[in-house]
Amino acid sequence: MNKRIERCTMAAAMALGSMAVAGVLSTAQAGMPPVQRQGSVEYVSGGIGIDESEAMKAASRDYPLALTFAAQRDGTADYVANVAVAIRDAQGKAVLQATSEGPYMLVKLPAGNYKVSATFNGQAQEREVSVQNTGTARAMFEWK
Repeated sequence: MNKRIERCTMAAAMALGSMAVAGVLSTAQAGMPPVQRQGSVEYVSGGIGIDESEAMKAASRDYPLALTFAAQRDGTADYVANVAVAIRDAQGKAVLQATSEGPYMLVKLPAGNYKVSATFNGQAQEREVSVQNTGTARAMFEWK
């Protein structure tokens, strides 16, 4: 009888643990802005508000490229939105042209070398990034 109670207790604990993990995942996904697609490239942009910001930070592990945008205002760096983003592959072919709706942009790209151009208030910056088969390449754009 003790073995049966032990098995039932373990099964209940595992079920509760699974529900807790599912709750965390659905909370993170619920706070995410919608995934968008341009050709074969999927991306998501946003991060306005604490829930959306935390959800995007958590989701970044599922995206090969994570971009962050900020601008200096009154001596402090503030996150910015409405950043025009253009990504070109190593051959110079455009793979994404979009506007980031918040300070974070996550992009699913195949492994390779890319040039990322970001324009905010008419000022463009460019970064070279190397996307690997695993992990997340990160690039920060800050305007002064």
